[in-house]
Amino acid sequence: MAKAQKPGERPRKPAETKEPVAKGASKAKKIDVDEDDPLADIKSSQKEDIGTEAIPVSELKKAKYEKQIPGQFDFEAFDSKGFGEGYSKEKRAEMEQMYSGTVTSVNTGEVVKGTVVGINDRDVILNIGFKSDGLVPLAEFKEMTNLKIGDVVDLFIEERENAMGQLVLSRRKAKLVKGWEYVQNALDKDEVIEGFVKRRTKGGLIVDVFGIEAFLPGSQIDVKPIRDFDVYVNKNIEVKVVKINYTNDNVVVSHKVLIEKDLEQQKAAILTNLEKGQVLEGVIKNMTNFGVFIDLGGVDGLLHITDISWGRINHPEEVLKLDQTVKVVVLDFDEDKKRISLGMKQLTAHPWDALAADIQVGSKVKGKIVNVADYGAFLELQPGVEGLIHVSEMSWSQHLRNPQDFMKVGDEVEAVVLTLDREERKMSLGIKQLTEDPWTRQDVLTKYAVGTKHKGIVRNLTNFGLFIELEEGIDGLVHVSDLSWTKKIKHPSEFVKVGESMEVQVLELDAANRRLALSHKHLEENPWDTFETVFTIGSVHKATIINKNDKGAVLELPYGIEGFVAAKNLAKEDNSKAEVGESLDFKVLEFSKEDRRIVLSHKAIWSAEEEKPAAGGAKGGKKAPSKGASIQSINQQTEKSTLGDLEALSALKEKMSGGGESKAE
Repeated sequence: MAKAQKPGERPRKPAETKEPVAKGASKAKKIDVDEDDPLADIKSSQKEDIGTEAIPVSELKKAKYEKQIPGQFDFEAFDSKGFGEGYSKEKRAEMEQMYSGTVTSVNTGEVVKGTVVGINDRDVILNIGFKSDGLVPLAEFKEMTNLKIGDVVDLFIEERENAMGQLVLSRRKAKLVKGWEYVQNALDKDEVIEGFVKRRTKGGLIVDVFGIEAFLPGSQIDVKPIRDFDVYVNKNIEVKVVKINYTNDNVVVSHKVLIEKDLEQQKAAILTNLEKGQVLEGVIKNMTNFGVFIDLGGVDGLLHITDISWGRINHPEEVLKLDQTVKVVVLDFDEDKKRISLGMKQLTAHPWDALAADIQVGSKVKGKIVNVADYGAFLELQPGVEGLIHVSEMSWSQHLRNPQDFMKVGDEVEAVVLTLDREERKMSLGIKQLTEDPWTRQDVLTKYAVGTKHKGIVRNLTNFGLFIELEEGIDGLVHVSDLSWTKKIKHPSEFVKVGESMEVQVLELDAANRRLALSHKHLEENPWDTFETVFTIGSVHKATIINKNDKGAVLELPYGIEGFVAAKNLAKEDNSKAEVGESLDFKVLEFSKEDRRIVLSHKAIWSAEEEKPAAGGAKGGKKAPSKGASIQSINQQTEKSTLGDLEALSALKEKMSGGGESKAE
């Protein structure tokens, strides 16, 4: 009976009789060939290739972990839970070792070595040992003009696998990463590296070091100032890294530090052999208003502007130029501060030694004005020989003016030698001596005789008066009291201003002492002779109060004359005080022609209290009682009242003692 088929099993073919065979042997089944079938031979050959001998399950389990025989397949291992779980630890380690030798493990952001395996018009194909090759644009290899297959370069892994499944590499970023490593290493080890100057920028140069743009300040290019940076562009230069700023990706390099080491040795040798008076040769490296700095070969010295030339110069650039080679002499040397003072004019003879012997006091000389100061001007006779023309020697005028009113720098001037000291090398000059002294002229005594009238310019004001210049060199003084007959002037500025013209009359002349006393008020007659008859004592005049203080007030009287009234005499009849601006009647109490003084009073108009006994009574003919008379009158009244009271009391007593008569009364 046939065995029942399980669900899901494939239908079995009817069993064929088999002949017994030995264990482990296999025998091909005989197949009948249909002669009429054209594919019978092919089918027969395919059936012969398929083994029909069954393999026991125990053998399959046994061979699970054994080496597979070619042509056999482990179905039980294939039906396991996961792929690769059937390997033992030894097998897995063997497979990992086999794969690790063929595929490189890379990470994003790393720098690896890559080999050029292909080059086309746009890209370079590189193998880094990864599962796929990477492409890098050919433009990133422009500095490698001889790039060929087989070259090894540094590459930066940007992505292991992008959206297209490709490996993304960068040659430029690899150079930057490696460049920063090289720069940091150069800074740590203080190494000298070579860079390429790409371009100039504000304040310095841009230098390419290991693919990184570093900044070379202008002050770090050389020990001497560099005025043209373009001479270094597109050239190689040796530098040292002095500073790295990773925050701003800045690198600062210096070429100066390389030169300074060599200069230190030269400087030490120069300072050791340096002596005063020694003549050296140097190069001008810098110019200032006060002098120039000269490079003596590793050490700098200062050549002051006063030691450049015996003549006067305003700036060193008038006689010297930058980078000029000059000879100088050592004037002074400070070993502690390492300061060297140099001189150039000391290499030539002093011009005073070559001054002509015929130049003496009183000689006339010519020269050029080289400087103008507040006190005078300097006249250069020849380079290095100068004389001072004081402002007082520029004009015969007693009024000192600004020297720039007479001359300016560059003027050709003739002067007279006043003093000369060849040893001290000093000379004073004058230009007013070229003209005659106005005070020594013959016509001075007649021209400015006492009583003559003149017109001049006010040059100066003082507290006691003013000075008037009648002509060049002739000045006179007008005292403040001689300005006006009527007005009391405290300061000349109340009457006149500097620069105004004024007419005066000569009061006194002293030609020997160069003094001239002048007056302005004497141009008119003295009005006080007339005032004496007008403002008699006791006369009353209308006046206006123009000024007032604690002591009294100043009045403006007729004819423009002023008077004074005491504060107590300003009282009005209603006991109020007169104020500034009021016009009232005032009585003359005092008149002094010599002192030009008039004292008045308003109170005397309505009260006789201030009048003298001979001046008559007061208003209404009534004399005001004095203070003593008033007290005496009061005492008399009091005394009378007291006596009356006593008499009344006595009478009353007598009546009371009289009895009834007294009562009736």
